[in-house]
Amino acid sequence: MDLHGKAAVVTGSGRGLGLGYARALAAAGAAVVVNDVDQEAVDAAVAAVTSAGGKATGVVAAVGDSETAERLVGTAVREFGRLDVLVTNAGILRDRVLWKMTDEDFDDVVRVHLRGTFTCARAAAVRMRQQGTGGRLVLISSPAGQRGNFGQTNYAAAKAGIVAMARTWALELARADITVNAVVPVAATEMTRTIPAFAPLIEESERTGEPLPDWLRRDEGLGTVEDVAGLITFLASDAAQDITGQAIGVGGDRLALWAHPQEKAVAFADGGWSADALAARWRSGVGAEPESYGIPAPTAPEA
Repeated sequence: MDLHGKAAVVTGSGRGLGLGYARALAAAGAAVVVNDVDQEAVDAAVAAVTSAGGKATGVVAAVGDSETAERLVGTAVREFGRLDVLVTNAGILRDRVLWKMTDEDFDDVVRVHLRGTFTCARAAAVRMRQQGTGGRLVLISSPAGQRGNFGQTNYAAAKAGIVAMARTWALELARADITVNAVVPVAATEMTRTIPAFAPLIEESERTGEPLPDWLRRDEGLGTVEDVAGLITFLASDAAQDITGQAIGVGGDRLALWAHPQEKAVAFADGGWSADALAARWRSGVGAEPESYGIPAPTAPEA
């Protein structure tokens, strides 16, 4: 993967997955704009990239508003002359069950994840279309957005919306040779530590220094940040120039293509469906095999 001559913006890249993405892109030759709300994290991330021989600069700002988006794109253009890749990774958590979630909990998460992705992608698309040489938008989603997750109304809704935007923008930007894909990563980070199903396993691995077990890496697709970063580099490269509108899962030893929502079963009733008709035919008709929901809890194989 040769990204020399390309410039990338990675939001939320001061630590965790975002830092992993920035380092991987830089290692492949891209110049990178690092972003975070924490000045120390940005400085450390830039130092990590440059000390490894890469090019990087930093922007300390919270994503969400148009001003930050324009600043990120403008920094890439000013420092590196262009913008070729945008990775929208910035995110926060405000987990609470529905009846305890406040307006602020909901709005804060949607502003960073959903609105932040929108404003940054819009600014990047404008620049890429002006350049006329195509580009790559890589939008970070989550399994919670695909399946739902207990206590994550705000986060799941935002992450589901990100996949929907990826599919929409893939249509709108195709003529400009700008690909748009959503990545659904799973890795041992501070954010996944908050998921009850994964937290004990991550903590045990960190306590003992042992790697996550093979069954977890394969069956659940949970691994390290480095296990995820390769997909970002691939999607940013010329090798992925014909891949767009996809939701791609990656983690541990597992790579997956998520299906888009579509009709699973169909039935017809002359004149339409009354409530009585639905009650009579639901369980033997379209509702005979209901869909599952929620992220399944990890289950270790029996010894």
